[in-house]
Amino acid sequence: MSIYTHCIDKAQLFRFNAPVKTGARPPPSYRQLQRQLARLGYVSQGSVFERAPGQQGSRYVWTRKVRAKTVTVALSQEQYQWLKQAVANQRALERIVEQMQLLSRQFLFENVPGVVRRKRLSKKVLGLN
Repeated sequence: MSIYTHCIDKAQLFRFNAPVKTGARPPPSYRQLQRQLARLGYVSQGSVFERAPGQQGSRYVWTRKVRAKTVTVALSQEQYQWLKQAVANQRALERIVEQMQLLSRQFLFENVPGVVRRKRLSKKVLGLN
């Protein structure tokens, strides 16, 4: 049995969020997305819906996938209102994170030194379209 030890350079460890090029900062739109994330409330996956009066089953319902199976939960009106907002927040979260990923890739390929390529990477390859 062998044990390998490595010296960890703590200064290098915390450079991930540091600006890469002199003066290179994330675009203002990225900071705006971060602020939007900070304002989000509770989040929940799934869907909520209200059945019409007289329709069979509970009036307020929450469904979600658990291990590839749909789970359905009956809700009170108060739970329905709360979960409705949490599900809307979850969808907003997913949109915001998608935009942040796009801006992150854009920033990466514009500001971080990379390998020499014979031809430019397309927007499709970079996921920028």
